[in-house]
Amino acid sequence: TISAGACTGLGIPPTRIGRVIGIFKAYCTRVGSGPFPTELHDDIGERMRQAGHEFGSTTGRPRRCGWLDLPALRFAVMVNGISELAMMKADVLNDFGTIRVCTGYRVNGSLTDRMPYTLTDDVEAVYEDLPGWGDTAAGIPAELEAYILRIENAVGVPVKLVSTGPDRAQTILRAPGVTA
Repeated sequence: TISAGACTGLGIPPTRIGRVIGIFKAYCTRVGSGPFPTELHDDIGERMRQAGHEFGSTTGRPRRCGWLDLPALRFAVMVNGISELAMMKADVLNDFGTIRVCTGYRVNGSLTDRMPYTLTDDVEAVYEDLPGWGDTAAGIPAELEAYILRIENAVGVPVKLVSTGPDRAQTILRAPGVTA
């Protein structure tokens, strides 16, 4: 769903919207078939799926899991006019010693940091490795803060809210004056 669809449904012009909050997970998931450059077909993907309870609510079917895809997130920010981000499920990655993030793609031998016009099986994710952060029970550890800053630098908008668990009390506001 894109922000323009909300305007259409509400019957208001996009120029009347002053704040667009994009909500994303600290990792990627996908339901059904189709291209997914960062998909994990190994025990890491399974650990992510189990920790994040990534199963269809109706069918119980396992969701496809993978590392965060920065070009895809940057594209979503651009298309939706997102002014700030809210990152969910940071705690799902607590037990990973290394966190990978897709910074671009190799397409037919060429590197790009932009989302290709069409995603095909020929698209290979290019990764940057960041240190894991361990426990988020006491807030945002330095390693998670570095991950967030990497995301902000890549997409050009601030991550103002971070969820470090399923309870409301585990929602952290990173910017002063921001209300959830």
